[in-house]
Amino acid sequence: MTDTDPLAVAETYLREEVAPRAADIDLDPDALGAALDGLCRRNLMALKRPLAYGGPAIDEAGFRQFQESVARYSGTLAFLQTQHQSAVSLIGKGENEALKAATLPLMADGRRLIGIGFSQLRRPGPPILTATPVDGGYRLDGAVPWVTGLGFYPEFLVGAALPDGRAVFGIAPLADGEGVKVGPVMRLAAMESARTVAVAFDGWLLEESSVAFIKPPRWIHTNDQINIALQGFFALGCARAGLDVVLAAYEKKGADYVLQAWEALDAELGECRAAMIEALRVSGEETTDEKLAIRAWAIELAARCAHAAVTASSGAANDLRHPAQRIYREALVFTVSAQTGPIMEATLARLTRRG
Repeated sequence: MTDTDPLAVAETYLREEVAPRAADIDLDPDALGAALDGLCRRNLMALKRPLAYGGPAIDEAGFRQFQESVARYSGTLAFLQTQHQSAVSLIGKGENEALKAATLPLMADGRRLIGIGFSQLRRPGPPILTATPVDGGYRLDGAVPWVTGLGFYPEFLVGAALPDGRAVFGIAPLADGEGVKVGPVMRLAAMESARTVAVAFDGWLLEESSVAFIKPPRWIHTNDQINIALQGFFALGCARAGLDVVLAAYEKKGADYVLQAWEALDAELGECRAAMIEALRVSGEETTDEKLAIRAWAIELAARCAHAAVTASSGAANDLRHPAQRIYREALVFTVSAQTGPIMEATLARLTRRG
């Protein structure tokens, strides 16, 4: 890698400027905003953008390396920035060429920042956000229960259910307006500074020009299956963050048993990462029991490494600003992010095994 390689640029920035401020970023939206701005100033916010719109169109392996690295240094920054990175990727794959031309060239450096809000499409039963075709676009009615990035992202890519079971995705404002009501910032145990809210729509018009694409019924479930292992790289980054704290505790205390714990968990982390990469290489987009098992392994490993960080830090870990405390809470988020029924089942099965 060179100093112009986005992965090298990102690693240097995260290690030298984000890591020392991780506690502030976790607790203070202004500090998080400054960290996000640092990614923007380095053109790191649209890594999967097609070359036709400015690139760098980083490959899947490189992108997952980036996601793991961000999660290692700041879980909150990782969680916030991935909303926009997902919007970039999805818009770039869409059919609306005019929308792509208007948005994608501006999405790497912060000139246009867009979050996402379509997890509600995973919910069973009647849709809680509907789109009714009308002249000029679609009328949106209902609610989006989770949108992260209020104050950071002026817009978000919303997904709403059509009467025929398909889903329309388009760009909506993340601000109060006619037909749009943003709820209060949620009080959360972890990553609260990323400012997550619910958004209600009452007859708001999603204009045809703002529609990015329309997906077939159950698209999100298919997409979740593709991402079973891919999403696990956040957990791997969280696990590495925990091990960083364990190693720092050893260097401070000099206790051999702390080093032995680090060595054992470090070796397991390497094995888990290798297994995840191999599963992606062999099975591609196909959902397999092996992928589910590896995702559950990554989740459990993140929790164990975070717990090891707490243990090795002793009572100091109960300080809200201690890195072990922060990482322990981040493991909670990466346990449930993009969770599906099969992932929950695999995780619980791993957590309840004996021996």
